[in-house]
Amino acid sequence: MGMTAVIDAMIYFFVATTVVGIIRVLIGPTTADRMTGLNLVSAQILAVLVLYAVREGRVAYLDVALVYDIFGFIGILAMARYFTKRAGPA
Repeated sequence: MGMTAVIDAMIYFFVATTVVGIIRVLIGPTTADRMTGLNLVSAQILAVLVLYAVREGRVAYLDVALVYDIFGFIGILAMARYFTKRAGPA
């Protein structure tokens, strides 16, 4: 079993777990569950991008993964701030 086959298997695994995360985002039931699922999906897509870059041997895909990760992190922070302001102090 070659290295590309292992990377392909890992990509398929991450795509399958991304589907599970999307189900968690859609079903909920709480906002915290949805945000956790969204964070999981973001991390899984990042992993797929990195694995694809390694498989293809192209550094440009790593730049795309880095920018995606930065925007994903900022988005999660923005949503967390929005939902904590909306919920009010504990």
